Amino acid sequence: MFVAVCVLALIGIIGVAVDGGGKMRATERADHIAGEAARAGGQAIDPAQAISGRAIVVDPQDAQAAAQSYLRSAGATGTISVSGDGTRLTVEIAGSYDTTFLSAVGIGSLPVTGHGQATLLHGVTAPGGN
Repeated sequence: MFVAVCVLALIGIIGVAVDGGGKMRATERADHIAGEAARAGGQAIDPAQAISGRAIVVDPQDAQAAAQSYLRSAGATGTISVSGDGTRLTVEIAGSYDTTFLSAVGIGSLPVTGHGQATLLHGVTAPGGN
């Protein structure tokens, strides 16, 4: 009985180390994918306003489509929002990490979230400048 309890405790400790690291890697990947999706969406600027010199802002529909396209290519799903002034995109990803060792103690998956944001900046000498 003592050996069985010790083995379960060791599996739990190893599981926390291995699966905790796996969850951290999955979270880093989700953050990276969300950031790149936001960057991809941030490149969809509104040409009518940019060419006329009125503003450097994204076209909300094109930005969301570009970000969704990047998410699909990375095998992820998420939500994309564009700020009211069209200068900031935010991408949120939610998923899960399937555990290896912790499944032996009843924890089959761990939640993973990713967050990415892109802000449009322009300028020759400094952001927002000339």
